[in-house]
Amino acid sequence: MKGARRPDRRRRALGWAASGAGAAVAAALTALALADAPPFGAGPGSGSRSPHASASPYSPADALRPAIVAREKWGADPRLLDQKPHYADAVHAVVIHHTGNSNDYDCADSPRLVREMYATHAVDKGWGDIGYNFLVDKCGTVFEGRKGGVDRPVIGAHAIGLNRGTTGIAVIGAYTEDVPVPKPLRESMAVLIAWKLGLAGIAPGARAQLVSTNSSSRFPKHSSVTVPAVIGHIDAYETNCPGKALLELLPGLRREAARLQSEAKALVRRDGGRAGDRKAGGAGPVRARAAGPGASPPPPARARPRSPAA
Repeated sequence: MKGARRPDRRRRALGWAASGAGAAVAAALTALALADAPPFGAGPGSGSRSPHASASPYSPADALRPAIVAREKWGADPRLLDQKPHYADAVHAVVIHHTGNSNDYDCADSPRLVREMYATHAVDKGWGDIGYNFLVDKCGTVFEGRKGGVDRPVIGAHAIGLNRGTTGIAVIGAYTEDVPVPKPLRESMAVLIAWKLGLAGIAPGARAQLVSTNSSSRFPKHSSVTVPAVIGHIDAYETNCPGKALLELLPGLRREAARLQSEAKALVRRDGGRAGDRKAGGAGPVRARAAGPGASPPPPARARPRSPAA
């Protein structure tokens, strides 16, 4: 994560409160894209401390939800965790990152790479947990990042000043200028964006209203900020993340995510809101694959650094 800074003891004590590829799109989903498609899904009520996803029996968000490799599956060592989840009122925007790893990794090694980032963020940087809310590898596999619930507005540690009210999606690799972005990765990112924003009723082509919590970002502390609902880390902080190749994809990702939201709404209308067995990702148009047999076992626990007395 480029540009992030180690928080001082006071901020840590506050718990950062301010702060293969999937399956193809279902054949039934054939409607043309509407870049300005109206949002869907019931967003959480204002001021809610820990809102849940829509309680609809079968919502467009249910139709879009991708398969996500849970923390337990990729081997998040609970002994490294020193951070309780904190929540915003809702997710208003998505921030795209790249991790800076080499792109030559085998996708069976992705769980190991996620574990290494978890240890670096939680222990070495002192953030108590992995900073990103989600990670996506070049094969399109989606990994749960920061603890707190994939369908909830968990405040991450990925974009100084704009952590509250955003979700951080990190692409495993380095996507600088002219580096090809694999199709499975693009597909999974579009579905993840469409699903996560859709839970709060946000259209990917909309603009989001945020409040900066740190003057080290591009915006003074406490200032009101209006940004697109899908931005790159560089739009929030002076950094070279997520790389030019990913930045150039953002307009297309917004359009594709809007198309998926529109088609998911059409699918639910045709099905009459009947859940069947499509809940919890069963009908998602893109489904991330679990890690292959080459995945390494979790590493031994690393001692947490002791914080000096406040």
